[in-house]
Amino acid sequence: MKNLRFCSEQIVWQEVPHETSLAFLITGCPLGCKGCHSTESWKVGSGQILTKNYLIEQLNKYQGLISCVLFMGGEWLPEQLIPLLSYCRKRGLQTCLYTGLERNELSAELLSQLTYLKTGRWIAERGGLNSLTTNQRFIDLRTGENLNHLFSKGV
Repeated sequence: MKNLRFCSEQIVWQEVPHETSLAFLITGCPLGCKGCHSTESWKVGSGQILTKNYLIEQLNKYQGLISCVLFMGGEWLPEQLIPLLSYCRKRGLQTCLYTGLERNELSAELLSQLTYLKTGRWIAERGGLNSLTTNQRFIDLRTGENLNHLFSKGV
């Protein structure tokens, strides 16, 4: 069985609007989007294994300080990601997945464990979530609302 691994972990404020998130950049991304700002996430087998015990330690460390756990990738190992998402939700935290895939390419089981979902491959000429021409979408799965407008400057 392959392990879910990450190459970076940080507390972030901008990636999930109105949330303070513990973010893990998961390695092994199979998409390889041209112009990707996280090419260090491409190499399969690199980074630290993200075990449930490690996640528990980090959630305990940041208890009361974070409101969300963000996984930047990992959907290619749903059997590893879903239990971690489920655990985060049981702890009362919001959950978010940044994926280059589209919503209809993800399983219902995975989607059921998410509060927020960022979809769409990186296409440099279309821009990111703050661009009016982007192909990417940031959705609140509780309401179905597209929250892209919250990434625009001046909001």
